[in-house]
Amino acid sequence: MLFNRLGLKPLHKTTKKTGYSTDVNVLIELAKQHDLPKRMLDYRKLQKLKSTYVDALPKLVNRRTGRVHTSYNQAVATTGRLSSTDPNLQNIPIRTEEGSQIRKAFIPTDEHYKLLTADYSQIELRILAHFAEEQPLIESFGNGEDIHKRTASEVFGVDLSAVTPDMRRVAKTANFAVIYGVTAFGLSQQSEMTVSEAKEFIDIYFKRYPMIRAFIGDTIAKARQQGYVTTLFGRRRYLPEIDSKNAALRQFAERTAVNTVIQGTAADMIKIAMIEIDRQMQEMKSKMILQVHDELVFDTHLPEMEDLRRLVRDTMEGCVSLTVPITVDMGMGNNWLESK
Repeated sequence: MLFNRLGLKPLHKTTKKTGYSTDVNVLIELAKQHDLPKRMLDYRKLQKLKSTYVDALPKLVNRRTGRVHTSYNQAVATTGRLSSTDPNLQNIPIRTEEGSQIRKAFIPTDEHYKLLTADYSQIELRILAHFAEEQPLIESFGNGEDIHKRTASEVFGVDLSAVTPDMRRVAKTANFAVIYGVTAFGLSQQSEMTVSEAKEFIDIYFKRYPMIRAFIGDTIAKARQQGYVTTLFGRRRYLPEIDSKNAALRQFAERTAVNTVIQGTAADMIKIAMIEIDRQMQEMKSKMILQVHDELVFDTHLPEMEDLRRLVRDTMEGCVSLTVPITVDMGMGNNWLESK
């Protein structure tokens, strides 16, 4: 239909070389030429939401409690993050309009309760600023500025007031991608830049933030010297592939070294906060019911709402002292979507 009847140009063949690929990346490119590939992408997206969540979650409801209960694993994710299984509630969508509607199904106990969410704000970038001692980032966080807007201003060489939404979007993508060793090609895939534009962006980014490049280099060098890296709290991750003769394995280990220090520290922080919050909630009717990486969700008894908000904020923001302020975004609602 796509290539024979509509005459769209195939991009590449399947791995078995027996036909033309119609994977997601191919359909995204073909959608620029015709409406049908876009409709196919929409159908696949809805079908995945239906099969993964709408059809599957009701079958996992516990007969005794009438609720869905996930299991958290402490020693599966190598960065130290908790992982969620049977069902995986950390993958409940939020970025798309259709996917986010599934969060409406997650509700508090009854009319005497509401869901409270607490989410670390840009925690990995704050940890990066702390480790790299990158002064512009430290100042920006200290002043409560929009960090992605500040990065766009620095890299594009324009005043903060002249930063457009497109510039900010590119800077946001880069802030999270560049620190984990993304290549120019990788950044171009995540943005609307060409490979040459992405390369220039990365070069300018590191000129503006030289301490970040130094931090990345020092982390990789230390990993090579010691054979492991540590989080801010001293938790180790060993990286035997850091000296591999296989370039792909070696480069993956280098990216993992940086990722572990930053994301691993964030994982340690929220687990420390969870332990302390749980300790102080023992006499409350409210319950901590979900952890999604940098976010905690509470089934909150309304008379306890203000006390719990204060407890959660103070504990999450006070679990460690960084050179930049730690901030927590909080929300409340009658379902998980509404509380974000």
